[in-house]
Amino acid sequence: MATAALPASKNVKKRSAETNIPVNSRTAQPDMIHEDGAGAKAVRALLIGVSILFMFVMMVLPLATVIKEALKQGWAAYQKAVTDDYTRSAIILTLEATVSALIINTVFGLFAAWAITKFHFSGKKVLTTLIDVPVTVSPIIAGLIYVLVFGRQSVLYPYLKQAGIQIVYAVPGVILATVFVTFPFISRELIPVLEAQGTDEEEAAALMGANGWTIFTKVTFPHIKWAFLYGVVLCTARAMGEFGAVSVLSGHLRGKTNTLPLYVEVLFQGFEWVPAFAVSSILVIMAVIILVIRNIFEHNAKTRSGGI
Repeated sequence: MATAALPASKNVKKRSAETNIPVNSRTAQPDMIHEDGAGAKAVRALLIGVSILFMFVMMVLPLATVIKEALKQGWAAYQKAVTDDYTRSAIILTLEATVSALIINTVFGLFAAWAITKFHFSGKKVLTTLIDVPVTVSPIIAGLIYVLVFGRQSVLYPYLKQAGIQIVYAVPGVILATVFVTFPFISRELIPVLEAQGTDEEEAAALMGANGWTIFTKVTFPHIKWAFLYGVVLCTARAMGEFGAVSVLSGHLRGKTNTLPLYVEVLFQGFEWVPAFAVSSILVIMAVIILVIRNIFEHNAKTRSGGI
């Protein structure tokens, strides 16, 4: 083995001597090449500057403007706007729609992700495609579709009316629209994690006599916990900010079917600038809280996976 390797090493040294290039020069100190060069520093400074400028113009400046305009007439005017009966009704409906969508999509997301990753069945690709439909279809079109399905011109309307159920221009329609636009988020966060996990641990637990619930709670869920919580946060954020589909199905009934985004539009179109920005600030505060929670989950997930 040593005599066979000797000529190769001589050839390497000979080639290195001929080209005057050290054997390890191609891989020596790659970080120094990228970090210490003047051109690299200039590019890095440019990229950081452009990113900061973009975030300032697109995120920080609008949020600061919302807060500034909301407090333009003082704290008393702001407090009056956010404690108005219509505002409280919009907050309650927004929370109701968000919680309802979160509960439904949590159950659906877990079931769909489990079925797609743990079982083989015909129609799996169809199910996977249908999960992505709300992402590809405009929310306004989705709202119009639900109006056609459950509205007065629908074949289902007489049966719904007989049962005393009103969906279009009522709270159930708002909840239905919110569920539709948010149901891919949890399942789409869980599917890649479950696929990467595989089925070896579950099969081993089953061979040892563990039942299905024990396998899920003790083996499967610890691996998907952070992805699940991250999906819950994304679903919550999307549900609170939904406008298009809810706008079509709600009918803009003030104090009854207006969520916070819809009520902001009503105030803005009525030239009630300060109340509009005051109500918008509630959504901003909620968004900041959700952002903080999301960053906490991301940090915990990276820490548990050994990342930095």
